[in-house]
Amino acid sequence: MTVTASKTDADLAGTDALSPAACLFRGLGDPARLAILRHLALGEHRVIDLTAHLGLAQSTVSAHLACLRGCGLVASRPQGRASVYSLAAGQELLDLLAAAERLLTTTGNAVVLCPTYGEAAAK
Repeated sequence: MTVTASKTDADLAGTDALSPAACLFRGLGDPARLAILRHLALGEHRVIDLTAHLGLAQSTVSAHLACLRGCGLVASRPQGRASVYSLAAGQELLDLLAAAERLLTTTGNAVVLCPTYGEAAAK
C-alpha cells in the first residue's frame, strides 16, 4: 500500500487496497498491545516477563500476543515449556511508531479529543 498526496479522488475511491493498512492500525489500536510492543523492542520476553512488567493478567497478555502474532508483528520460539516472543519486523515497526509519535507531537495529541476514537469515546 502506498499513499501519496498525488493520488486523485478516483485513485483512492477503491478502499480494498487500504484494507490491510486499516487492519494493521486496528491491531495497533490497543494500549496494552502497544505496551507489549514497546517491551519487545527492548528484547525477547516470555509471557510471564510481560505480565510482571505490565501488571496484566496472563490471559490478557497471551490474547494480545496472539493478535500481534496473527498480524505478523511478533514472532515466538519455544524455550523449554515456555515461548519467547520478539518483534518480527523490528525496525519497520519502530519506524512506524516513531512516525506516529512525530505526528502526535505535530497535532498536539488532538486525536485524544476525537469524538469517535478519543479518550472520551473509549469510556
